[in-house]
Amino acid sequence: MSLGENLQYLRKRDNITQEQLAEQLEVSRQSVSKWESDTTYPEMEKLFQLCQIFHCSIDDFVQGTIKDVNLEEKKEYDRHMNEFSKFISLGVGLIFLGICSMFFIYGCNFFVGRGEVIREEFSTMILLVFLTISVAILIIAGIQHSDFIKKHPIVENFYSQNEIDAFNKKFSIMIAAGVSAILIGIIIIMGLDAAYPQIDYYEYLESLESSFFMFCIMIGVTVIVYASLQKSKYNIDEYNKEHDINSREYKKSEQKSRACGCIMLISTIIYLLFGFIRGGWGMPYVVIFAVGGICCAIASIIINAKNN
Repeated sequence: MSLGENLQYLRKRDNITQEQLAEQLEVSRQSVSKWESDTTYPEMEKLFQLCQIFHCSIDDFVQGTIKDVNLEEKKEYDRHMNEFSKFISLGVGLIFLGICSMFFIYGCNFFVGRGEVIREEFSTMILLVFLTISVAILIIAGIQHSDFIKKHPIVENFYSQNEIDAFNKKFSIMIAAGVSAILIGIIIIMGLDAAYPQIDYYEYLESLESSFFMFCIMIGVTVIVYASLQKSKYNIDEYNKEHDINSREYKKSEQKSRACGCIMLISTIIYLLFGFIRGGWGMPYVVIFAVGGICCAIASIIINAKNN
């Protein structure tokens, strides 16, 4: 493609008129029209400005085929963000699945009917196995994402409005499904407690009940996390701001990541300490993670307010 063809493609891609582009460059609309028809060529200063406006290199702009370059970038970005969304959602889901398995395995003593055949330490070991796998997945996904950001700190906004609108419809359905799964778990647990209040007097039955509740939480949280990460994939402007080291959004993102990381690490330590001191990792102590999540949200709000 020629310089004029590349310019015309970039201008239409970003939904900019010739008049708007001419105004940014402080030239006439006729000059932009002549550039696009390859009748004349922009001066070097204007060429640099054009590359800054459309976030492309001079080599690609003058000699390359911008459309093909964008297509390859889109495929790489889309593939990476899809994998990142899946791995992060899987890592988060495994944490709740570990808690669910811990309650379920311990609750299976109810079916044995011989007292504590399956010891609580064994069910806790299962939880730690899931936590170990989850942490490994999250670390690997985080490192790969950091490497991708270093290579691609700025990404072209190549998603069309039709693609964004199509995803937004799916996003609303996924969020509704995730919230519904959590609410269904709460409703069923409340219904069981109301219909069979004696459940609270049977430790193993209560553990099975907690297992079902955590299973609903796992489904809901995993779907919500995946939907949220996919939503951020389409917000490329925000991606570019968050990974521009000179932007305010980048600083806010770094501060929120550190704060939430420390909060959840402290929550995990408190949960494990309570388990060893009290001799159990039952339902009351799982609330620590919920409190940690609330503290993360509060910390994010404070950081946003402070930076604004």
